[in-house]
This record gives sequence, C-alpha cells and structure tokens, in this order.
Amino acid sequence: MRILMLAPQPFYEERGTPIAVRLAAEALAAQGHEVDLLSFHLGRSIPMPGVRHHRIAPPPGIRHVPIGFSFKKVVCDLYMLGKAARMMLHQRYDVLHAVEEAAFFALPLAALGRAKLVYDADSILSEQIVEKWPKVAPLAGLVAWVERLAYRRSDLVVAVCPAVRDAASRAAPAARVHLLPDAVMGEGAPPPVEEDLRAEAEGREVALYVGNLEAYQGVPLLLQAMAMLPPGDRPLLVVIGGDEAAVERHRLLAEGLDIAADVQLLGVRPLSALGAYLPMADILCSPRIKGRNTPMKIFSYMASGRAILATDIESHRQVLDAECAMLVTPDAAGMAAGLQRLKHDPACRARLGDAARAKALRDYSHAAFEGRLRRAYAMIAPDGLNPPAAPALKVRL
Repeated sequence: MRILMLAPQPFYEERGTPIAVRLAAEALAAQGHEVDLLSFHLGRSIPMPGVRHHRIAPPPGIRHVPIGFSFKKVVCDLYMLGKAARMMLHQRYDVLHAVEEAAFFALPLAALGRAKLVYDADSILSEQIVEKWPKVAPLAGLVAWVERLAYRRSDLVVAVCPAVRDAASRAAPAARVHLLPDAVMGEGAPPPVEEDLRAEAEGREVALYVGNLEAYQGVPLLLQAMAMLPPGDRPLLVVIGGDEAAVERHRLLAEGLDIAADVQLLGVRPLSALGAYLPMADILCSPRIKGRNTPMKIFSYMASGRAILATDIESHRQVLDAECAMLVTPDAAGMAAGLQRLKHDPACRARLGDAARAKALRDYSHAAFEGRLRRAYAMIAPDGLNPPAAPALKVRL
C-alpha cells in the first residue's frame, strides 16, 4: 500500500514520539509498503530505508517547537495540512497514517482522497492540553469531542498504551483499536563511550535518570529525594538529557539542596549509546509525576536488566508491577525510601532487574512491535498486507 504518514513534530529528534514515528515508518517500509513521511521543517535528516521524508515549508519566525501543545505547533499543523493536501493532489495514497493531532485534519483529507485513516494515538490530547495550559480548560470539551470523532471515524486506531486504548474503545468499535506499545530503544551492540559512570562514583552505587527535563518527568522530585538521604548514604545520581537551559535549572536546584557533589548532570547523549550507559547503573529512575502514556525509556530500562525505581502512577503501572520494579508513592519521601532500599539490597536489585529484562525481551522487542503493527494493518487490508496501490490521480496545475 501507499502510505502518507503525518508526523506533526520536528523530525528527527531523539525523544519519544519522533523515535516511535521512525520505528513505525521503517517497520511499514520493511513490510513492503511505500511510505512517505511528512514532518515539521525542524529536525535532522536521517537515513530510513524505504521511507521518503518530506518537510513542511518553514513558517516565518518559527525556529523551535516545544514539546506539547503550543501556538507554534498549531501554526506548523496548518502548514502540514496544506502540504499534505498538495501531496495528495499529485499522489494517490491508500492510507493516511496520522500521528497525534494530525488525525484531526487528516479526517477530511482521507475522505476526499478515498484513503483509509489510521490514527496513531500517542496520548489523550484533551487531557494533555489542559495539564499544560489550565487556562484553556473551557476548550477541553471541544478538543475531547474532536478526539472522539477521530477515534470513531478512523479505520484503525493504534494506541500506545492501555489508557489510550481504553479511551479510544469508548468511542470506536474495539475491533478497530489495537495496542501498539513502544519498543526497546537501541537494540544491538552500542558504540563504546568514554565516560565511566562507575569510576566517577568512587565505590558508591549509581542511580541513573535518562530523558528530557520537562516538569512532568519529575526530576526535581528525584533531587529532593536525594537531599532527604544522609550525606554519607547517597548513591551518585547521574542525569542524562535536557537542553542547556533545563540542565542549568536543575544544577541550581541541586546546589540549593546542597547535593551538588552527589549529582552529575551530563546533558544530552546519543540514543545509540543508551545501551552502554544503562548497564553502568545500579538503579534506573523514572520519577514521572504526570501523564498516562508509558515513557519510552521504560522499555530500554527493562531490557538492561537493572533495577527500576519508578513512581506508582498509571503511566508506569501499565507496564511495570512489583515483580519487575520498585513502585513508590510519587513524592520525595517515596523516592527517597526506594533509593535507600535498593541501594542496600543488591539481591532485590538483581531479582527486579532479571524479571524486567525477561518481560522486555518477551513483550517489547522490535520484533514484537513489528508483529503488532503488521497484525493491526491487516485490519485495513483484508485481501493481503500489500495489495497494489490505486493509480495516482492526474492533476493539471
């Protein structure tokens, strides 16, 4: 099939949604489909076998689009709508695969182009918008209505986690809603890295956080937890991720809590090196405080075989349980107690790490992701996964 994938984000960036978009685009191409990927103008170009990457024209003055809902993102979405419509005039697509809010404007495009619509739902947008912008709460009802309409009118919904699947299933027939969780990042042998986190720890246990430093990730809570531990009984906390401004904010917080000597803020490191850094840790931390979709890093945390310390919220419980992770109350006291317990109990760390790794290899490998995606797409191609595409529309401009 010919597929137009609409990814309303800067692409490529090494963070959750763009990584998931890349996984899906490459998997579809590997299964024999012809894939055109349309993204925002920002991001770096990367090789993707079998995928043709297109970008919107740069909107005036927009050189950065933050994570989540923003005015800049709305402007870029409008540019994407125009670009997608022009692409559909020149090329007949069998499927529009719309990520996140792109499903909203893909509805009329799919109808006009007689294409199947796949809604790739990475979050519950009506909730996400209100969380970030409480002042627009009166619009939440309208966004939720459009979201339900997109679920109902889509030929297929692929949901990133059970919470999103359940929300979609309340609006669309359950048979059209498929669970498609993210996969382990960085499978295979990682490149060597010069940094040795264990050498820096000087005999102490190493606690590691990997990810962006947005407020919902809860890294300040983790720093506060470190401050609650006795100075001589703290692990070395290493934080990988965050832009320069975010790193500086967290550095100042660590200094204010008088734990700067016990915290290393390394900034961004290549995703390809993730598999080298995770095994250097004794404890892998996810102090997330908001959101319902499971953080992508959790799957790589699990595959590393290291003990996971995570807040006991829906976002984590969809994948983790007491058998494979230590789940604690989402506050500094809970995180502090978890850090101390895991620091002093190597047998517990080993047991949790082994169980998490076994679960990741069974349920969240790249092969498992590709199999789920193939089975989902079979719903919209009942006569075979790779039927011939319809002929292109000939339009004279």
